[in-house]
Amino acid sequence: MSDNIKIKRALISLSDKENSLELCTVLAKHNVEIYSSDGTKSYLELNGLIVKSVSDLTELPPLLNGRVKTLHPFIHAAILADKNSSQHNKELKELNLEPFDLVVVNFYPFEKVINDDSSNENTIIERIDIGGPTMVRSAAKNFQNVVVLSAKEQYSAFITEIEENNGSVSLKTRRKFASEAFQRIAVYDNAISSYFNGERVFNLAYQKVQDLRYGENQHQSSALYGTFFENFQQIHGKELSYNNILDVCAAVDLIDDLEDFSCVIIKHNNPCGAATRTNAFDAYSAALSCDPISAFGGIVAFNNQIDEATAQKLNEIFLEVIILPVVTEEIKSILYLKKDRRIILYKKSKGHDLTEFRSVRGGVLVQSKNNVTYEKNKINIVTKKKPSEKEMNDLIFAWTLVKHVKSNAIVYAKNKTAIGIGAGQMSRIDSAKIAKMKAEQFNHDTQNCVVASDAFFPFADGLETAISVGASAVIQPGGSVRDQEVIEAANKKNISMVFTDIRHFKH
Repeated sequence: MSDNIKIKRALISLSDKENSLELCTVLAKHNVEIYSSDGTKSYLELNGLIVKSVSDLTELPPLLNGRVKTLHPFIHAAILADKNSSQHNKELKELNLEPFDLVVVNFYPFEKVINDDSSNENTIIERIDIGGPTMVRSAAKNFQNVVVLSAKEQYSAFITEIEENNGSVSLKTRRKFASEAFQRIAVYDNAISSYFNGERVFNLAYQKVQDLRYGENQHQSSALYGTFFENFQQIHGKELSYNNILDVCAAVDLIDDLEDFSCVIIKHNNPCGAATRTNAFDAYSAALSCDPISAFGGIVAFNNQIDEATAQKLNEIFLEVIILPVVTEEIKSILYLKKDRRIILYKKSKGHDLTEFRSVRGGVLVQSKNNVTYEKNKINIVTKKKPSEKEMNDLIFAWTLVKHVKSNAIVYAKNKTAIGIGAGQMSRIDSAKIAKMKAEQFNHDTQNCVVASDAFFPFADGLETAISVGASAVIQPGGSVRDQEVIEAANKKNISMVFTDIRHFKH
């Protein structure tokens, strides 16, 4: 068996036709005969390519409203034939068939459809691809004789190889593409299985996107799998690290929960600054003021376009990553002055990340994502004093922020700005002390600030410590057996307190 095979005949059936014109133009240059299903054929012909229909092979039109197009023995015989088998060659000759050397197929976008709020079950079922995965599986099985391309990302490498090898492809490359095809089928089938099985079965199958330099620490290996780069586009800077990716996700989770012009700063997966204003410059300046020392080397995210003044201010300190929803060429020219700093564009995506999972010894913990910040009908003012409108706005801001701080978590906020954050302590009192220390360290005015606690105060002394900075209002879940004791302490101090009836532990 020869190591290289010459591409003479191709079968192409594409749901996503991006980059296919370049591919097919190169195939035509090498005199490759192209067969396609009707939709792909029409697209290629409109762009000046000569294409034959698969119906010429099957002598049948598409059946059942397109459910049956390529599911035919003649198609799969031409894909699965072993060209070194005299018996196979004899049967093909008797059927007047020629074998395919190349199969290019991608699947109906099932995951996109199930994540579309407008989809119903009938729509979803119609997007379960049968013919596509079947052709890809056949071609991957027969990689000794056939090249299979199952994703547009493979086209460039394929084109390079056939251009360098006079229209031929090596066994090594064919085997690599076959391996990727089987992975892609597994991921696709996993999505379908998960849709039908719901919570009964937890399937996990992701494609590797890239190897990372190392993991959380240099001695740990790591890689990125899945669809991360469907939501994030790196436009500048060094390759993202394992820790960068964790912090980017933490930053976007928080910024997506905030409104107006907001900015957040993340360090080691915890917020060290956050603010909401009427413009990006003021939002960043206020967020940075919370803890400018911790912000050094941090990750900054915005939920709106930034201006030149903000971009210039971002250049004043070392930042690992800047995350933006949009960026202009003028802003790029400023931010790109820092050649290694990573610039990421992100987009909100409904339906993604509805489930979280973490590996544990011997299994996986699965939970729904904490997508609820508070519910208006559960907000309960439990003290004699009611919060003012301004205090309530600050309370909601602080409550949104504390949701994203590692437990035990305490946040001091004023004017929709974090002024002290206490994170990750085993004692809630210690978290309050750290938040107080941070506020004092940077000379924040804590009089009439508000306090948010991610879980209830089990004793009144926790509340007293938290409000000792001069806080005028508190927001917490409530739910302690000593709630009444804590409420009485708040009344004694003449502050207002709000219960949310929702806890925000974060481990």
